[in-house]
Amino acid sequence: MTQFAEDRLYMALNGFTQAIGPDDAPTRLRHEALIAAEFDRCHPGDSFEDLKRRARFSKEDQGLLWDWMARAARIEASARDRKPDEPVALAA
Repeated sequence: MTQFAEDRLYMALNGFTQAIGPDDAPTRLRHEALIAAEFDRCHPGDSFEDLKRRARFSKEDQGLLWDWMARAARIEASARDRKPDEPVALAA
């Protein structure tokens, strides 16, 4: 099994299994880099890496990871859509 397949996380929603985060590994890693430090600041005593580890078996943590990956996608989309001299807003 490849490293990509082992790192991929999935969650079951209403009987359908869906991947958490983007499909391609470079984009997923970029999204994780965008939110890891912010997650660590918002959850003292916890880490983004621990969340990813727990998400393998916890539905609650899968949902939390899903939300954070969606946040990363919004941050990246807003950075892509902004003007070059405009600051990136991290608030949702």
